Amino acid sequence: MAEPVNTALGQLKIDRQAPSAKSPQRKRKTWPWLLGGLLTLALGAAVLMPSKPEVQTSSVLQSYPSQQYLQLTASGYVVAQRRAAVASKATGRLIELNVREGSVLKKGELIARLDASDVQAAIATAQAGVRQGEAGVRQALALQQQAAVELANADAEMQRAKGLKAQGFVSDQALDAAQRRLDAARAGQAAAQASVAQAQASVAQAQAQVNAQQVNRDYTEIRAPFDGVVLNKNANVGDIITPFSNAAGSQGAVVTMADMSTLEVEADVSEGSLSKASKGQPVEISLDALPDKRFSGRVVGLVPTVDRAKATVISKVQFDQLDPRILPEMSAKVSFLSQAPTAAEQKPVLAVNPKTVLERDGKQWLFRIQREGDKEVLQAVEIKVGRKLGDVVEVAAQGGATLKSGERLVLSPDAKLKDGAQVKLASK
Repeated sequence: MAEPVNTALGQLKIDRQAPSAKSPQRKRKTWPWLLGGLLTLALGAAVLMPSKPEVQTSSVLQSYPSQQYLQLTASGYVVAQRRAAVASKATGRLIELNVREGSVLKKGELIARLDASDVQAAIATAQAGVRQGEAGVRQALALQQQAAVELANADAEMQRAKGLKAQGFVSDQALDAAQRRLDAARAGQAAAQASVAQAQASVAQAQAQVNAQQVNRDYTEIRAPFDGVVLNKNANVGDIITPFSNAAGSQGAVVTMADMSTLEVEADVSEGSLSKASKGQPVEISLDALPDKRFSGRVVGLVPTVDRAKATVISKVQFDQLDPRILPEMSAKVSFLSQAPTAAEQKPVLAVNPKTVLERDGKQWLFRIQREGDKEVLQAVEIKVGRKLGDVVEVAAQGGATLKSGERLVLSPDAKLKDGAQVKLASK
């Protein structure tokens, strides 16, 4: 009876080697299928989702109709044709300075003064010499007057002696004595006249010394050589001023000034383009400091020599009308034109790169790029293309649309682009 019991108990033993329906091995076999399904869904979504096209950009520019006459461009600087480093001919310490940068001066106006105490002393000495000479002149004149009286007396006595001699009242010796006195009086008068002339010459010499010292004093006063404006102040009160500032610690020019009415542009013209520039040719001048303003002018001369290092010729360009905002050394760009532009052609217009224009359905379009949050969205703008202005073309918005300078445009737009499409800007 014991053997059947053991058999029954053996049947109740759990076999740990047999696979279970809920074992981890079966679970591991289901994960690869789930992962593959997710990847397939993601790939399908990526394929079905439209991609953003990458576009190059350009900008709406502000140009001028006068550029349609452009023949040549050159760059240069504004310079004053009348400019001077004002210095003193004398040497001395600067004791007075009456100007600063920007001071407007008239010709002859006092700029600065040097210490002139030694010159003043020399002038006083020379003036004393003049007074001494004038006293000598007065003394010589008195002697001349005395000699004239003596001559008159001797002449009268001679006339009496002749009359008495004719009557036989005096001897020949008495007549000879009267003649000798008359001759001596005449000689005395001549000597007195010579003394007067000598004294007057001494006065003139002393006065010349005064004038010379006054000229030296004028050298200590530095004055404006012409009407102009002070550009630089090169010295200060207390500095030693010398005509040639070779000595250590000394200054040469006190100020640098320029005549602002002589401002011109000196632009370098390439040697190979020299045939496109001529004297009297109309030009348009733009200054980096005044980008929204164009100045008309003309070529007044070409320097007759070539810079060997740069292979350029300097052209001198004169403004038709100067502006107070124009200053020396401003950077300038000169456009040489085939004809003088009208006033209307010097007013700015909007222009674009010709490659931004798209022809579609018989109309011309631009694709403007607008920023909406973190997206770049296209906006189609109908335009009308006008004149060619150098490398750009004039455009005008149509259908109530507007354009502004600086707005971004799609460069070389694809025909598939549409209004409202999202794009990606190409990296530069």
